[in-house]
Amino acid sequence: MKEPAVTDAPPDPALTAELLGLALEAARRAGALLRDGRPDDLAVAATKSSPIDVVTEMDIAAEKLITGYLAEHRPDDGFLGEEGASSAGSSGIRWVIDPLDGTVNYLYGLPTWAVSIAAERDGETLVGVVEAPMRGETFRAVLGGGAFLGDRGLATRPAPPLERTLVSTGFNYVTTVRAHQADVAQRLIPRLRDIRRGGSAAIDLCDVAAGRLDGYYERGLHPWDLAAGALIAREAGARTGGRPGTPPGFDLTVAAPPGVFEPLLELLEEYGAWHD
Repeated sequence: MKEPAVTDAPPDPALTAELLGLALEAARRAGALLRDGRPDDLAVAATKSSPIDVVTEMDIAAEKLITGYLAEHRPDDGFLGEEGASSAGSSGIRWVIDPLDGTVNYLYGLPTWAVSIAAERDGETLVGVVEAPMRGETFRAVLGGGAFLGDRGLATRPAPPLERTLVSTGFNYVTTVRAHQADVAQRLIPRLRDIRRGGSAAIDLCDVAAGRLDGYYERGLHPWDLAAGALIAREAGARTGGRPGTPPGFDLTVAAPPGVFEPLLELLEEYGAWHD
């Protein structure tokens, strides 16, 4: 995934309007399916296999709903989805889908989970939608067109000194990686106002866009975790990136307003945030 170059021609407005409309409707339908189809007692036996199986089934059902809806309207597009959707397509457009970002939150009945849908062309994200049903929020962005929460335009917070920043992060499921991430967070905390751990990369990126966080970083994200949210953050004024000189990706994803992005990335580099 690449960040848009300043010299790139703007995307065709008719195309982006079509893609945005489809993404909004697909995300709305999948969000309703996940919200209304979640059993009330799902977290009662959260350590057993049965509730996790239910979550997996809901995840797969949501992805099938999304891909089916999009394919009905744009049959020549490609797909990349967390739950296995993968096809090249022939139109040049690829949909990057996370049907349920924040699975553990969903399992436990916490509200911070989302449906994330992005449309990209040649590795560049044109449209991003993040639907957070339990928060009643729909974030959206079009490349070059700004970021919005509903009809309200979004802008990142003015950059404070690093010691007054509220920064969010996430942790990997692999124990050794989590241990290293915890060590990095422990070293960061004295340098910041505080650290939060929301549990959904897509929502964290949108909260940077909405000015609710001063920054966000995480290691181990896949394209479907960050495609939509990173565009929304950038269109609200944030910088996004990975290891110095690289785009956001699996090794590291950082999003923050200019003035926070640079010193935060320097600290993450100093603390070896992308090493075990």
